[in-house]
Amino acid sequence: MRASIVRIVTAAAAALCLAAPAWAEPTHVTVRVLARDAKFIGTSMGGVKVTLKDADTGEVLAEGITAGGTGDTARIMREAHRRGVPLATGDAAAFSATLDLDAPRRIEVTAVGPLNPAHAAGRVSAVQWVVPGRDLTGGDGWLLEMPGFVVQAQAPPAKVMLKGAPLSIDLTADVTMMCGCPIEPGGLWDANRYEVAALIRRDGAPAGRVPLAFAGTRNRFSGAFPVDKAGNYEATIYAYDAATGNTGLDRVTFTVTPP
Repeated sequence: MRASIVRIVTAAAAALCLAAPAWAEPTHVTVRVLARDAKFIGTSMGGVKVTLKDADTGEVLAEGITAGGTGDTARIMREAHRRGVPLATGDAAAFSATLDLDAPRRIEVTAVGPLNPAHAAGRVSAVQWVVPGRDLTGGDGWLLEMPGFVVQAQAPPAKVMLKGAPLSIDLTADVTMMCGCPIEPGGLWDANRYEVAALIRRDGAPAGRVPLAFAGTRNRFSGAFPVDKAGNYEATIYAYDAATGNTGLDRVTFTVTPP
């Protein structure tokens, strides 16, 4: 009788164990976003929005914004990179989250940024397996690369109305790397290697292309566009690096009325 009771209790305990959910294990993930041909994107540019989700179900597991500095310039841009040596130092911008996982999951990370200015934001993503209790924090963590330039039109003012044609329109823009790193002739990010220009449309039709040259102030490029006809104009100012494929742009509209 006693043996029967023991067997019943043992079977019941085993059934409960099988029915109970597996214990979730905290799994730490650190995400960093490196601007292509530049440094980490962090607080100075509004950060990058990071979302971690289950790639198969779409369930959002964590989200937040990278915070911190752009990192060590010499380590990232000047020193030879060796396997196993991280680019990131302790102050480099990152987003960290702890996921409670009870089974391996395919996790997708998506990064959108920089968040300031919003129009310059790019989007990159990646997917990999994550096993409970096996952290993604070593080295640089989960590292993503964000291509592009930040281009901000400065002149003419948006939607300004200018009277009288012919006249010359000053086109001016500030251009930086996606981390906010500065551009100037002979600098680490050399203004002479980048193509900056404006594509002009008048009343929706192509009306020319205007090269913009370094304007003597860090990050600033400018050029003059001769206007001989009244109309509604749009200038798409872009920066392009043939060596890396980096491209960024901004748009400004203006109206020229008859004299």
